[in-house]
Amino acid sequence: MTAPSLTKIAAACAVFMVLASCANTIRGVGRDTANAVNATEDAGHTVKRAANN
Repeated sequence: MTAPSLTKIAAACAVFMVLASCANTIRGVGRDTANAVNATEDAGHTVKRAANN
């Protein structure tokens, strides 16, 4: 293989890895946001129960 061919293959692999890690980051942020919403709702329910007692 020639140097230009190896360079193109390496660049394609780098782009693929960046895109894959970006997708994982987006999924992780989505999960974190969902967990934060759930925790806030649970805290609200706890406060409501405490206020009713």
